[in-house]
Amino acid sequence: MSTTRVLIAEDEPLAAEALADWVRDMPQLDLIGIAANGEAALAEIRAQKPDLVLMDIQMPGLTGLQVLRALGEDGERPAVIFTTAYDEHALAAFELHAVDYLLKPFSHERFVEAVEHATQIAAPVVEALQAPSSEPLTRLMVRDQGKIFPLQVDEIEHLRSDNKYTAIASRGRSFLVRLPIAAFEQRLDPTRFLRLQRACIVNLDFVDSMTPDDNSQLIVQMRDGTRITASREVSKKLREQSI
Repeated sequence: MSTTRVLIAEDEPLAAEALADWVRDMPQLDLIGIAANGEAALAEIRAQKPDLVLMDIQMPGLTGLQVLRALGEDGERPAVIFTTAYDEHALAAFELHAVDYLLKPFSHERFVEAVEHATQIAAPVVEALQAPSSEPLTRLMVRDQGKIFPLQVDEIEHLRSDNKYTAIASRGRSFLVRLPIAAFEQRLDPTRFLRLQRACIVNLDFVDSMTPDDNSQLIVQMRDGTRITASREVSKKLREQSI
């Protein structure tokens, strides 16, 4: 059985040790270290490249949010579960693609639920994308709130990604999976899906309009209200294809 390498970032010693005990109790987890402040957490994550980080938000030096932003600038980051006593940071945490947000004091059951979600978040999608086939994908199995259900690829409106996670938008909902956008591009129908830029693929069936900006790059307006700027190369190709 493969294990998930876990780093704890927590400045309160008792809280850190309690988390460590819970991690050690789960055989699928491998505790690789404990960082007592934000700067140490950032250094340890960059050096050890854990799969999962359990991180407090309010820490000396850098906050947990600052650590996550810095990792985003690096281009690759682990799955992160925030463990904090402050609920006002939840929106910012999820905007930075945190997998979960545990509000102290949280139960052992809630901890296990968050960890299992973090370690399994992309499993159904991985199976679909790795299936040996030259045919475009027609369906994905995605997770949401502990459930697995089929998502028709034709219903995907757009995909946006950093180097490790991809957010799939469909029917007003967003599903976050721990896979790079390149894994999807290889299996999506190229007559329907277009990669507008390095981090974004759109379903042309859900494009409302395209308008050039002052730099002659096309601003793509999606039906759900999302606005995405196409790269210069893609903008040029789209203009050339217009009648």
